[in-house]
Amino acid sequence: MSDMKTLIAQFPENITEALEIASKAKISAPKHEIKNVLICGMGGSGIGGRLVAKWLEDELSVPVAFALDYGIPGFVSKNTLVIGSSYSGNTEETLSSVHQALEKGAQLIGITSGGKMLDLCNENNYDVVVVPGGNPPRSALAYSLVQLLHIFAELGMSSKMRLEEMAKARDLIVSEQDSIREIGLEMASFVHGNVPIFYSTTDYEPVLVRARQQFNENGKNLGWSHAIPEMNHNELVGWGGGDDRFALIVLETDDMHPRNAKRLEITKATIAKKTKHLMTVKSKGKSRIERSIYLINIVDWASLYITDLNGADPIDIEIIDYLKDELSNF
Repeated sequence: MSDMKTLIAQFPENITEALEIASKAKISAPKHEIKNVLICGMGGSGIGGRLVAKWLEDELSVPVAFALDYGIPGFVSKNTLVIGSSYSGNTEETLSSVHQALEKGAQLIGITSGGKMLDLCNENNYDVVVVPGGNPPRSALAYSLVQLLHIFAELGMSSKMRLEEMAKARDLIVSEQDSIREIGLEMASFVHGNVPIFYSTTDYEPVLVRARQQFNENGKNLGWSHAIPEMNHNELVGWGGGDDRFALIVLETDDMHPRNAKRLEITKATIAKKTKHLMTVKSKGKSRIERSIYLINIVDWASLYITDLNGADPIDIEIIDYLKDELSNF
């Protein structure tokens, strides 16, 4: 297993390799009309689905839902495309939801590096895209993103242009790598000793989730995230009890709805009265995919740098391993 610094640095290379894998991956025509999609995945394997669904929401003609537990929604049927995304192939919640979906006649496509998910697909002739394994799932985000985009494009549900946008996103973060790392270091120093809170608009909510997850897992740092405009209807009131313990990081993009841009401006001014810790990071990129990848790369580096400041090990997930061991005895 590589160290986390190397894994984050390899993100652009991962995108290139993922695109090559996608170009060779066979996706069969569905046996039944697809009327809805269920993406099953947890943690680092699951966030890719949330990102892609948000990127494609304006062109998908069917709804996309997520299985983030052991069960599945009642609508699952033979007209459901189930995408089982498990990096290890052994995620118990994902396997549980996939098995239940198959019992209801759903159509399955797997994304995995091996394990039981690969066995299930191979033994039952389901399409499966195999990606390189052996590293923490959170470091393999590029593989799930690209394969999901490829699956939707091959099934005629979205444009193949989205894969080209991923290639452009890769080129963007390569060209901006020095400044990306500088902003990441600034973010880590800004957050250190405080509770990080990440805000943006709903269009980038999965990016906020990714930021929180990376600070949790890499940095061993508690924090949370919320999106405009929903947070204006609840969490903004909670800032009445806010203070300098909290460090707000706002991820701004140039494609915000004008009223959301105004909401964000007012929100920042309101919160600035409660905490002196407020940092704004502005995205770069011409598409939502490019802007998302740019911001994700910044927070990935920031989550590594905060680990150094916290004196923690970014690879260590001892508490998750303990949880799995205890569950195995249940």
